[in-house]
Parts: sequence; structure tokens; C-alpha cells
Amino acid sequence: MTLSENVEPVAPVLDLFAPELLIDPYPWYREMLRAGPTDYTLPQMPHVRGTLFSSHADVQAILRDTRFGRDAFREAATKALGEGPLSDSYALWFLFMDPPNHTRLRGLVSKAFTPRTVDQLRPAIAAVVEELLDRQADRPSFDLVNAYAYQVPVLVICDLLGVPTEDRGRFGAWSAALARGLDNLTLADSEFIMQGNAAAAGLTDYFRQLIARRRHQPGADLLSGLIAAEQAGDRLSEDELLATCVLLFFAGHETTVNLIGNGVLALLRHPGELKRLRDDPSLIGNAVEELLRYDSPVQRTGRIATEDFSLRGRAYKKGDRVTLLVGAANRDPRQFTEPDRLDVKRENAGQHLSFAAGIHYCVGAPLARLEAQIAIATLLKRAPALRVLDDKPKWRSTFVLRGLRSLEVAWQ
Repeated sequence: MTLSENVEPVAPVLDLFAPELLIDPYPWYREMLRAGPTDYTLPQMPHVRGTLFSSHADVQAILRDTRFGRDAFREAATKALGEGPLSDSYALWFLFMDPPNHTRLRGLVSKAFTPRTVDQLRPAIAAVVEELLDRQADRPSFDLVNAYAYQVPVLVICDLLGVPTEDRGRFGAWSAALARGLDNLTLADSEFIMQGNAAAAGLTDYFRQLIARRRHQPGADLLSGLIAAEQAGDRLSEDELLATCVLLFFAGHETTVNLIGNGVLALLRHPGELKRLRDDPSLIGNAVEELLRYDSPVQRTGRIATEDFSLRGRAYKKGDRVTLLVGAANRDPRQFTEPDRLDVKRENAGQHLSFAAGIHYCVGAPLARLEAQIAIATLLKRAPALRVLDDKPKWRSTFVLRGLRSLEVAWQ
């Protein structure tokens, strides 16, 4: 990757994968917000150089600017990960595509995630949530993440994709490996590459078999719809269908797990805001937006310049890489008053960038919002004395995504 010549470093070399960022990245974000755009290199991959952006204005502008794209990340994935099932799958994820391919593939799947379509899932999501809490009702404590926050979106996306009930416990390790794979686009850790390839191969093989069954026995599920989906005479190829299934399964639950887990922890750490929400459950919609802002499930993302151009007095050359600190943008005091304070009534909470912006705005955002609203509201209603038992919650070893590995909570 190249770097624009007129960009001057304003901070020392950064370790974007410092272990302390897993526990609490927000002090570092405050430093980056003060520093402004900052050049970086990656010791793990010396050829990768870029610029770090942290302000809400900069991050939003770049996310919306179509001159910054994602196509080049597919080539970067092959360089970082080598040839294999993981880079092959990434190459067909519309998450890593620019128009026209991105437009075509997104158009074929987006109808399943419109607000109206998603709202029809409300009774099914509520039933899943109630059943999961019933399973824990006789226990004095339980792991909020693995017994609840993880299970809610996994069961919902499995139901949407038509995954049989008996298969729904197979995906945990595969999903965790794919989450680490996003970090590995810049870490290039050999162990993570091996695990990521195994996960991509396992998921692809699983959906290949499930697709074969659905071709002969279509159902009312999203997978059957994707097989039949057609837009302007175009259909998904077999490879595109497989990759899209893997993407939808992964993205359909991975960030929502973190939203529910991070959100409940934030509320339990802020009893005043928790009481406001308990006293007025109608605040749950805005509260979820504030939880997305306060501790975003997605902490960083990247773009690559697709042409030479200037933006806000800064010159970019084709191939320049930018890393966008979403977690910092969501705590920018120029956008959010007292950004480090949780406020479930914050009027502009919905201006967060946790679902990105522009053409790559998260297609599953309506589903994630609804799942979190139902999961958190129901939990607070059924557990009025819920409390955290872990003094030091355990965070996952991922940097692009931020979430708890486990969180033991007690009903009383």
C-alpha cells in the first residue's frame, strides 16, 4: 500500500493491537481524537501503511465517500492470509466489494432485512428470548454472554437460514475463528490463518450440503429465498451463494452478541441509567442506540482510495489505506456532549457510526436493533435485581470487533 506524501505523522508509531486496548480502548481514543489524523505502519506487515482517523466528521465523511472503497481488501486478504478457504470466501463477500458487484449482491439479499420484514420476526425473537431465560430461571447465576447474548442472534439467524435445530450447536468455534480473521487482515498470524481456513471450509461445506437439500425441498426460509432470488434477470452463482450464506451467518449474529453483552454490562455499571430505563421501558429503542454509541460492537474498519483525489485539504493516491476508529468517533465530544457518559435519553444517540454509513451501511441493522431491544428489555423485566459477579469481565481477543468472552451475572 502507498501513503500520500503530504500527510505528516502527528503521533509516534502506534501499536494497533496493544493488549490493553482489549480491556479499555477509550483512553487511547481520547488521545487519538486530540492528535487528529495519524500515520501508522504495522510491524507485523511492514508493507502496510496508512492513516488513522478518529473524529466523527472524518470517519463519517470517508464512509460516505465512494472514492474510498473495499475491493482492494480482497487482494490484501490474499496477501495477508495466503490462498485458502478464508481468502476465497472473503473474495465473494459483498462486504468487501464496490459497485457494481456490491450493488448487485446486496440487492439480492437486502429484501430480507427491510424494517417491515424484520418487524414480522418480533414474535419469534420474543419467544426465543423467553425460552432462553426460562432455561436459566432455576439457577442462581448464569453466563450472560454464552447462555444468552450469543444464543439469541444465533438461534434467530439459524432459523432465518433454515438451519435444522439439531445443527445449531456446531458453529461457535467457526464463528470465533472468523471474528479473529478480521484482525488477521493486518496481523497475518499463522495460527489464526489456520483456524480461519478451517472455519471457512467448515461453514462452506455445511452450507453446500444445506443448499443442496433446499434445492430439492425449498422452505419458507431466507436460504430458499436466496436460491430463488433474482434481480434484473440476475441470480447468485453457486460460489456467491455459499459465500453469502457464510457472511450472513457470521454477520447476522457476531456483532449482535457484542451489542447485547456490552449493552447489559454498561447498564449494570450505570445504575442511574438502568433505573431510568426500568422506569420507562418505552426508552428501549433510544437506549439501544446509545449503547451502540457508548461501546460499539465494531470498533474499527478500513477503506482504500480507489483513485487520486483531495478531500478536506488532504491528498490521497490510489491505494492509500485508511483505518477508521469507529469507537473513537462515537465518543467525539464535538459530536456528542459528555461522550463518556451513558445517557439512555441522549437526543442524538442515533448519530453513532456503529453500523457504518454510505453504501456499506449494515444491511442487517434493523434485525440487530430489534434483537437487542427485545433481549435487553425482557432481561431487565424478568431480572429486576440482576447484578454482575465478575469484578474484571473477560473480553474477547479481537480488535475489529469488541465483545465479552463471558460475564457471570446473578438474578438476585
